[in-house]
Amino acid sequence: MVVRGKKYREAAKLVDRSSAYSPRDAIVLAKKATFAGFDETVELHLRMGVDPRSADQQVRGVALLPNGLGKKVRILVFAQGEAARIAEVAGADYVGGDELIKKIEQGWLDFDVSIATPDMMGKVGKLGKILGRRGLMPNPKSGTVVPMEDLPRAIEDARKGRVEFRLDRTAIIHVPIGKVSFDDEKLLENLAALIEAVVKAKPSGAKGQYIKSAFLTTTMGPGIRLDLKPLLS
Repeated sequence: MVVRGKKYREAAKLVDRSSAYSPRDAIVLAKKATFAGFDETVELHLRMGVDPRSADQQVRGVALLPNGLGKKVRILVFAQGEAARIAEVAGADYVGGDELIKKIEQGWLDFDVSIATPDMMGKVGKLGKILGRRGLMPNPKSGTVVPMEDLPRAIEDARKGRVEFRLDRTAIIHVPIGKVSFDDEKLLENLAALIEAVVKAKPSGAKGQYIKSAFLTTTMGPGIRLDLKPLLS
């Protein structure tokens, strides 16, 4: 049994666990229940009504949060030649080919998003075991394998607040939507953009209720159940 600290227990008293809150009320309450000495991340957790073991029920996609995530995003681009020059001009933090691949194989992972041009994927593919488990592997489905001419757009999207969501083995999706220091309206806009993206990503094999439950929380704070009707509207 998990033993919670005094500050957490006091914060948890603010939440009525028998109630489901509107998105706006949940955001206000989540911010009120924070107690850590840093700017906590606000997170959304969705329990999905799909079977993660079925290939036609996988939920995966990308959401562009209009107000970003409140942190500097370090972008790495696997590219060479003219594509590398374009990535550098577009503002990528790290650009390269074989030298970056070797560096990552040696344990370096100081970046948040990786993008690649199609011609580099033959080489980048061998990093699958390293980058895949951390959600950093470039993938066409998530918009991180793009042709040279699309690099500026992909880099700009990543810088603004591009988040990837993916169903885990327990049929749950965990995604950040911003920081406690954000205005309530900015968090609401980010939440709406994320929910819209998840709904659009509904797989063909999904049956019955697609989103079963939703909780809002912060890095250290208690979970707050969301009322699905206003959330999905």
